[in-house]
This record gives sequence, C-alpha cells and structure tokens, in this order.
Amino acid sequence: MNFDKNIFLHKLAQTSSSPFGIAIERAEGTFLYEPDGKRYFDMISGIAVTNIGHRHPHVVKAIKEQVDKHLHVMAYGEYIQSPSNRLAAKLTSLLPPELNCCYLVNSGTEANEAALKLAKRVTGRSEIISCRKSYHGSTHGSLSVSGNEIKKNAFRPLLPDVRFIDFNVMADLELITDRTACVILETIQGDAGVRIPAKKYMEAVRKRCTETKTLLILDEIQCGMGRTGKLFAFEHFGIVPDILTVAKAFGGGLPIGALISSEQYLKAFTTNPELGHITTFGGNPVCCASALATLEVIEQENLLADVERKGLLLESLIRSSEIKEIRRLGLMFAVDFESAERVNQIVDYAKQRGVICYWFLSHPHSFRLAPPLTISDEEIREACAVIKSAIEASRNPYH
Repeated sequence: MNFDKNIFLHKLAQTSSSPFGIAIERAEGTFLYEPDGKRYFDMISGIAVTNIGHRHPHVVKAIKEQVDKHLHVMAYGEYIQSPSNRLAAKLTSLLPPELNCCYLVNSGTEANEAALKLAKRVTGRSEIISCRKSYHGSTHGSLSVSGNEIKKNAFRPLLPDVRFIDFNVMADLELITDRTACVILETIQGDAGVRIPAKKYMEAVRKRCTETKTLLILDEIQCGMGRTGKLFAFEHFGIVPDILTVAKAFGGGLPIGALISSEQYLKAFTTNPELGHITTFGGNPVCCASALATLEVIEQENLLADVERKGLLLESLIRSSEIKEIRRLGLMFAVDFESAERVNQIVDYAKQRGVICYWFLSHPHSFRLAPPLTISDEEIREACAVIKSAIEASRNPYH
C-alpha cells in the first residue's frame, strides 16, 4: 500500500490548494477508516454517492458475480448485455410511463451533456434556459448551464444562447418561449446550499414548458436515489420531466449515469446523424450490475420509509441558536452560519474528531450533511454530538 502524501500532492493533479487530505484504507457502512484504524463518520456519503452505505453486501456480491463473467466488451449500444438490459428494465419500471427509455453514460456531467444535445435535436431550437446558482457539471456544456460565474469565467467562451433565470421566481418563467429548446433545473438545487422550490413553482415550470413545447430537463444527480425521501425528488412536486438525469448514488459507488426520456425522443440519437451521442464505457456491465443492486437494496430494505424521520432526528440534534438557517429535505442538508470562516472551523473541528462534514462550492456560508440512508439512530446521535460540539467550539475557536 502507498499513502505517500507527496505522491498525492505532486503526482496526482489537485482540484484545490487545500484538499481534505485524509488517507482512506477501507470503508464500510457509514464509516471510513485510515490505515492506522482511525474511524470517520461519512456524513456526506462521498458527496451524495454512497446513499446505501459503503460496500453494501448486496452490491459487492453483484459486482463480484459480474466481474467473473465479463468486463467491457463493446462501446455502448452495439451488443446485447444482460446487466444493461436488467438495469434499464428496472429503472424504467420505477418511473412514470413517459420516461420509458434510458441512455446509460459514465457520469452526471455526461448525462447532462447528452440531455442538452437531445433537447436541441428533438426541438430544432438552440436556446437553453438554466438557473442562477445552479450546478450541472464541469465539462464545457454542463459548465455553460451552471450558474456560478466565478467557476466559469476562466473557461469562456462557453456555449452560446444560454439564458439564466432565478430559481423559484415565478415572473422569470415568461422568459421561456417558443424559441427555447429546454429548461434545465436541479429539482433541488444542491451546490447552491439545498434550495427547495415551491410546489406551485415547479407546476408552473412544467405548465410553461408544455405551452411553449420546450423540453423540461430535471437534474437529479445529487438529489435523486432516495436522498429526499422519495426515489426521485420530482415526486414531491407532482410533475414529470421530459428528460431526467441521474448519477452519483445511482451506481452504488461505481461511476455510471443515465438520461431517461421517452423512446420516441431518444430515437433522435439514432439517425441524422447516426451515433448522435456515443460513449465507449457507458453501460459498463460491472457498473450496471452495481446500479441494479443499488436499486434493489433501496426497494427491498424499504429505505425510503425512514429517510424523513432520520432527517428530523438529525436536525433536532444539531439545532443551535448559533445556526442562521437549516434547509433540508429528507437527508439532504445545508446548515448556514454567518461566515465561511465559521463553517471552515466547524468542518475542521469535526474532521479532527472523526466526523466528515463538507462545504458547498457555491455557498461557503453553509456546510453540507448527506449521510447514508442506512445510517442508524445510534450513529446519528454519536455523529451529531461531535457536530454540536464543533458548532459550540467555533464560537470561540482559540479557547
């Protein structure tokens, strides 16, 4: 084994000047372990990925069984493979009938890239509308429709004909017109600090898109797969998107994403031109086996039934007069303070004492919590005791 920090810092490209920097040897359930045995509560699920916990036995078994059969055999869409067939059948069975066909890709950002292409291809239009403060990924197309200008400016020029509206603001919906190809929204804005829209707003978005023949893309890469107490967050709002994108927790710890739409719309990728979207590793059989097992765990263990109760318990245990606001749906939290410095102190204190909280890229005055849906009440209480002490210690960090 090699946990050399110099290799990590200088032979692996860094994404920031201050990486979290803990060494992970193994993970199990709610916990991460360093080589010396130090245990950490993973209260962010690897940024909303390990919704069913680390190394769930059912997922590990499915991965091992598929590894013994075959790994990659062909680029997406050419060979008939049981893992992707079974996953597609299961995934579409859990969705409304309008969402009856899926395209399997490698990641969330690729799912969003393909969704934008599909909307342009189906509608013959070019205008894309997204929301300020949104996050849809880091590739050029996904970055173009993300709402954080600080992250985007160094990489301009980006996609043309992208317009931005304010999330959850009714008046801005008038900007959706008959020249708009698509509106892309996070059902719950994640990186903006868990912004939950009003049901009336989401209904109005759906109505306006229908009126103008604009496709509605809902990005559930972070808020899907049970995180909010529903398998898909749009179920809270009584609407159905034209295109849904999922990733992160979808793979149970392996990299996979999907865009789901109607078979009619997705046929647009097959002609004029053929291979309208193509991906070498999309639908990788091992990743598909892991994703299918993840859906089975959520369903068979009835995990959704307890998400809101656990969220309420966690919220009650960290409540403090020091907190400016808690925004939450299910087990998806943003906890606000008066400054980024205060948040940094809390996150660092908790890390030193074995609890992983984390920041938001676009809302540094909050820290995020998104523990595995499988977390026990006892684990919630133990982790929250540390978080509560971190909040109290940050009031006067030098004493």
